Amino acid sequence: MKSEIDRRISGLNEHLEWLRNDARGYNAGLEALATQTIERRKEKLLKDKSLVAGLGFKMKQRPGASETYAAPQVRRKIRPATPKPSASRAPYTPEPTLTVEDYEHILTVLENMVSVMEQSPGAFREIDEESLRTHFLVQLNGHYFGDATRETFNYEGKTDILIKAEGRNIFIGECKFWTGEKAYLETLDQVLSYLSWRDTKAAVLMFSRNKDFTGVLEKISSSTPNHANFKNLVKQRSESSWTYLFGHKDDINREISITVQAYNVPERIEPRIRPLGR
Repeated sequence: MKSEIDRRISGLNEHLEWLRNDARGYNAGLEALATQTIERRKEKLLKDKSLVAGLGFKMKQRPGASETYAAPQVRRKIRPATPKPSASRAPYTPEPTLTVEDYEHILTVLENMVSVMEQSPGAFREIDEESLRTHFLVQLNGHYFGDATRETFNYEGKTDILIKAEGRNIFIGECKFWTGEKAYLETLDQVLSYLSWRDTKAAVLMFSRNKDFTGVLEKISSSTPNHANFKNLVKQRSESSWTYLFGHKDDINREISITVQAYNVPERIEPRIRPLGR
């Protein structure tokens, strides 16, 4: 009798620990989900009532912004740089470019956000590509500000994150789940098709639910140089992150820096509670 009681108590404790782990993961993601909901509501209010336009001034700071993801006390503003003209007989037309400093900071924000996801996998197991994109948009716009009636980062399509200058892209971000080498190379094609300015920067976030994550990293590393527009590896940032240089298919002088960041996101696990006594 005592052994049966001990066995049942042990089973209950085991189930409780599973529930605690799931609750911790869910609770960790609540703030980000709440922030996302608030941002959507704010966007609707601004559009429907033209609230900001009626105030007559620009909002440049968000003093009470959440610092869950290490947002700075004062939000940054993207200031596209205009490169100096190089020696050429052709008339020079200045083109804006995202500064290296801003590009590196954006990559850091993305890396920090994914670290939160990796630490709380239960809150993100069923998230899709479009929801991932929205999730990152909320956090990026928590670090940067634009004019009163728009955000710095915006979107077109289902999975891309954009910064535009004078109506053209200077930063492109793509959130994709790893489904194989062919789809990965097609994602690079998609990013390259968005290229507008001579100096454009991009980030491709590949989320893998494969058990063999090491194999995914090896495929990314080995297949990228096989792309027709690949120029060179600028640097390997970490075991799962690389910055590459690509050329435009129609103009080799137009280049795009693409940082590929791969992350392992656990697939949803079926409920683990089983009837006691089995």
